[in-house]
Amino acid sequence: MIVGRYGASHIVTLVERHSRLLIALPLPFGAKSERVIAALIEKFNTLPATMRRTLTWDRGNEMARHVDFTTATGIPVFFCDAYSPWQRGTNENTNELLRQYLPKSTDLNPTDTTRLAEIVTELNNRPRRALKRQTPHEVFNAAIVALTA
Repeated sequence: MIVGRYGASHIVTLVERHSRLLIALPLPFGAKSERVIAALIEKFNTLPATMRRTLTWDRGNEMARHVDFTTATGIPVFFCDAYSPWQRGTNENTNELLRQYLPKSTDLNPTDTTRLAEIVTELNNRPRRALKRQTPHEVFNAAIVALTA
């Protein structure tokens, strides 16, 4: 999750580890656990089953109701050790890429969802050295094809 100016605005960021595909979910009404869980449930239910096996989260209180997420989706939630952001390195790196477009001083509440979608599309179509110059979008789609074949 990235937090906007004064901690008053939030965007949940999900990064698929194999492809590094970014999914960004704006939270215009705050980051209370119920809202975060509802947004995650809604999004995870749209993903192909082969690409939604687990969720790893940091230790923020926004996941206090993680059992509700697991009950609704059947997806287990794992948590990193306290003060160990390197255990979610791919997500932390992707958040930094997103911060190139939305600096820490940005109020994320008025962020136009169309603009956020454009940013996510741009990042997902940006070649990555870790992916041998392929884009996250290409790798994700290839993985889906391979898993359903």
